[in-house]
Amino acid sequence: MSIRKMISLHPDVDGHQNQPLADAVHHAMYCAKMCMSCADACLAEDKDMTQCIRTCSDCSDICEATSRIGARRSGDNEAVLKDVLELCARICDACASECEKHDHEHCKLCAQICRECADDCRKAAETITP
Repeated sequence: MSIRKMISLHPDVDGHQNQPLADAVHHAMYCAKMCMSCADACLAEDKDMTQCIRTCSDCSDICEATSRIGARRSGDNEAVLKDVLELCARICDACASECEKHDHEHCKLCAQICRECADDCRKAAETITP
């Protein structure tokens, strides 16, 4: 089952979900795990990857928070949701930029998911009116 489907089943959504938001939640969930995995792989590299590890770890935490906040549909907290989506886009861009400095395949893959997540978060933020 997809998170998009789960969000659409929420009684307050009544089947009319915000598709860009659902896409952002979906990508943020995956991006959190990919960044965590990239940071772990960076730990095993022979050269100093401290900055990449830090950036990936921060990105993972922000993506995790974004996916959790975005998946909640009870009540109303649109201003926070918009801010979190915009923050997630910025940290994903920063993480992608850092990972793009390295030739490791795990960094290339991490940069790719970060760019996709950033794009989706920006699109979702545009649909939120605080």
